[in-house]
Amino acid sequence: MKNFAAHFGTAVVLTTTLLAAPAAQAQISTPQASPKSTVTQRVGLTDVTITYYRPSAKGRTVFGGDKAVLADGKRWRTGANATTSIKFSDDVLVEGKKVPAGEYGIYTIPTANEWTVVLNKSLKQGADVDGFKDDQDVARFTVKPYKLANKVETFTINFADLTPATANVDLEWENTGAKFKITSDVDAKVMAQIDEKVVKNASPTANDLAGAAVYYYDNNKDLKQALAWIQKANATDPKFWNVNTEAKIRLKMKDYKGAIAAAERSKKLALAATPPNTDYVKLNDELVAEAKKGGK
Repeated sequence: MKNFAAHFGTAVVLTTTLLAAPAAQAQISTPQASPKSTVTQRVGLTDVTITYYRPSAKGRTVFGGDKAVLADGKRWRTGANATTSIKFSDDVLVEGKKVPAGEYGIYTIPTANEWTVVLNKSLKQGADVDGFKDDQDVARFTVKPYKLANKVETFTINFADLTPATANVDLEWENTGAKFKITSDVDAKVMAQIDEKVVKNASPTANDLAGAAVYYYDNNKDLKQALAWIQKANATDPKFWNVNTEAKIRLKMKDYKGAIAAAERSKKLALAATPPNTDYVKLNDELVAEAKKGGK
């Protein structure tokens, strides 16, 4: 009985400890005053990711005077809690400055008439915004702030004004905005792909031939080469959209008769599709009308 009681008592103690341990280790989760946010955008063929914490104005004056959250000329981590970071999957230009692929801290120095934006290798400064070393800068430039049409209560970073190779990073808080431009070297990457998959490939696919032709057409490159590629694609696998591309290339080359013939062929293929593609029927009719005007 004594041994049983001793073992029983030990078991009770162990069970109580095991039950109590999770409760002792549990943490209470509450919302952050400045919640974390991550925004990602593909710019050209480059992925750009910004991670930051979003403070709110809460009735305070954010920019400007001595009592503002951010007095003129005061360095800022461009967010709250931790250093705001920006990551590039490839080399880019930021406001014309060459920036290698990698992740960097974004530091800003706002004033009424000008913002200095700094991309620095240090990602761990946090509130110590004066502690980073200038020789760790990878880019430093100035941008002009502007007044927002509507008040932005919570600090926001967005990507805007997208083109096939560029995007603006918008910084907006309270009544003030600032932006800087990212440029991705799309042409070099696409041309390298064309060189590998089309130029140096003895048997390029119809899709790669068509893709190369479209890129040349869209970017005003060698139209004779674009025509040769799209003709080769259409000879093996004629699709109404690729034959329409041939018509557009011929039209740009002022080969009006050839453009009309290609457009009519594309229209026939579009009508024969299941279901018929009326959008391409219309596009081809419009191209024929334009070619007839040009041929007069």
